[in-house]
Amino acid sequence: SGKGGVGKSTVAAQLCHTLAGQGYAVGLLDVDLCGPSAPRMAMGSSFLSAQITRSSSGAWTPVYANPNLAVMSISFMLQDHDAAVVWRGPRKNGL
Repeated sequence: SGKGGVGKSTVAAQLCHTLAGQGYAVGLLDVDLCGPSAPRMAMGSSFLSAQITRSSSGAWTPVYANPNLAVMSISFMLQDHDAAVVWRGPRKNGL
């Protein structure tokens, strides 16, 4: 929706948990560059130790909150998970 604070990440995390709990394979991609919060909601405190890796082909491998729930977020690439990400101009537009 482009609006902040309306619950988009909360709804997405709840849907992921519900569907994964029913046996569906679910992936959550958090593309909120300014305040990635979906990993915290989807994984609880275990997101603090989560790290994404690259495959031999160079592709990013998601973090699994459980066997049915894969999570990918820019927050896994940050050294400080509580740091705000502020990208502007060419850096942000180049993604």
